[in-house]
Amino acid sequence: MASKTDQIKGNAILFSEMTPPEGREDSFNDWYDNHHSPSHVQGVPGFVSAMRYRSSVGPHYLAVYELSGPEALDHEEYKKRKLTPDNPTYEMLQSVSGFTRYVAVEVFNKERENVPVIPLDAPVILCVFFSVPMEQCGTFEEWYDSEHIPMLLECPDWLMARRFEIVAWDPEPYTHVILHYLNDESALQSEALKQSRETPWRQSLAAQSWFTPHFVTYHRRNKRFLKSG
Repeated sequence: MASKTDQIKGNAILFSEMTPPEGREDSFNDWYDNHHSPSHVQGVPGFVSAMRYRSSVGPHYLAVYELSGPEALDHEEYKKRKLTPDNPTYEMLQSVSGFTRYVAVEVFNKERENVPVIPLDAPVILCVFFSVPMEQCGTFEEWYDSEHIPMLLECPDWLMARRFEIVAWDPEPYTHVILHYLNDESALQSEALKQSRETPWRQSLAAQSWFTPHFVTYHRRNKRFLKSG
């Protein structure tokens, strides 16, 4: 039987950040909450669900769309919306800043056992981006999956981690993104995180010039957008 997480999680994501124009945050959120996100989830085949997040630093908003696979973005309905947006969408997108767009395929995920909430709907999401040279990908991925993520999940507030390979990017050519779902931001000061950064394997990777992770933390803004019917 599928878990509650499986029912709302896709095999890929569309990761989109942006900052609304000054003085128009309320109208931006009204457009995103009542038009843009629900319309995509309900109207585009392959869109499974979506969650929005907010940060105190820019880009100030993040939307993570769960997709059945990256091919959902090749559907005619999505391409029509992207190439010929309706007037409210066109006007809003002309005024936003800090825009990013990443399409990524999930390769690995692991949940903490026996948590009382759906990890995918955690209050905090930590997004970690890497640009990994091709010849280092195998070692990096083995470290992250077999050592780093299990150590992080020793923290009670570290609910789940998902590793993705990025297949389309704008603007930065990252190769990997890892989404960490946290019950509380205090997990970022946990002993589990500290110990995970002190292992010989991690230190050997961190000593290499390409190991320059980009971290972004967001807080969940509202309830998940679900496909009905």
